[in-house]
Amino acid sequence: MALVKIHDFYPNYREEIFGGTDIKGMDVYAGTTDEKIGTIYDILLDETGRFRYLVIDTGFWIFGKKVLLPIGSARIDYDAGRVYAIGLVDKHQAEQLPEYDELMPIDYEYEERVRNVYRQPRAKATQTQQKTATTHNRETYSYDKEPSLYELREQDHKNLKLYEERLLANKDRHKAGEVAVGKRVETETARAAVPVEKERVVIERSSPAAGQERRVKPGSVEFNEGEVARAEVYEENADIKKEAFVRENVDVHKEVERDTVEAEETIRREELEVDKEGNPVVKRNR
Repeated sequence: MALVKIHDFYPNYREEIFGGTDIKGMDVYAGTTDEKIGTIYDILLDETGRFRYLVIDTGFWIFGKKVLLPIGSARIDYDAGRVYAIGLVDKHQAEQLPEYDELMPIDYEYEERVRNVYRQPRAKATQTQQKTATTHNRETYSYDKEPSLYELREQDHKNLKLYEERLLANKDRHKAGEVAVGKRVETETARAAVPVEKERVVIERSSPAAGQERRVKPGSVEFNEGEVARAEVYEENADIKKEAFVRENVDVHKEVERDTVEAEETIRREELEVDKEGNPVVKRNR
């Protein structure tokens, strides 16, 4: 299981976890003695957000390297500002721990080297117990199998916090696409028909039928040379031209469609368990 630093999992861990304080920088002492072995450099959590290791910077107190302390092997005294590595009895045992490098991936083999150092003080079981001890391997190992190394014990931690997982629903805004609305010109051949009129002069000549000639009085007719009858002739011409008109209006705007996205996850919650022996009086305050 991958391990992460506390500030990567809880950016506001000082307020969320430690109530405004911080255990980074606290002095670390071996066992319950005053033999100082270093200071708290960082805290490592697993992917679920549970504490797994304290990173100890041994500095000049021992050998100048950083090592890991399983959270279950530590007792934090907030009043004194100290952390007691109850899983380490002395400096010699601490020197056996492999060095922790922030740039180095922490794999199962590395953690086993760390765990084996802390298992040594507890390896006082009988031969029968040793034979029946659980054999750990990469495929079956889990932190829950070694509560002595990874469980927070109330007697070793004055400030005990219970955690629960919650679903946090957030949303981000991103560009889904772009719509460009423009115009293009299409051409076609249009035909228009306009009826026009033209005037023409029709000259009709007729002679009276035989026997129907009408005589005029002598001297009543004057023969004038050059007499002209005029008639104005008109015609219509087709006037066809192009003009631009508004064919339709296009209104471009955006509408927001709303939808609800649902997700379902399995979340966990830690519950407090109190084991009592005999008939002690336990008072619980919420």
